Amino acid sequence: MRRPWLATAALALAATLLVAGCSGQPLSEREKGTGVGTLLGAGTGAIIGAAVGHPGAGAAIGGALGAGGGYMVGNEMQNRQVENQQTQGQLQQQQQEIENQRREIEQMKQQQETE
Repeated sequence: MRRPWLATAALALAATLLVAGCSGQPLSEREKGTGVGTLLGAGTGAIIGAAVGHPGAGAAIGGALGAGGGYMVGNEMQNRQVENQQTQGQLQQQQQEIENQRREIEQMKQQQETE
């Protein structure tokens, strides 16, 4: 009697997460990491739980732990991605400034030659 209730609750939770995840915007690295961690944790937990006779509890515990770990990994990846984008933007600004200075030097050389 207890297992059908647990399976129904797990299915309802999975359906809720699926619908919430379909917001129309691409997932961030943090969200991807959390999702992958949850799925891997739940699968691993269910396997381990089945070995001891409680696959539902194992899946729930594994899913929660996997979500936490996946969030941390995804968050770190997203932070690195943001840092890389900022660095790339700064590099482009510096390259543009160098190009502007080269043009100014060329103009100054031309002015000196005409004088």
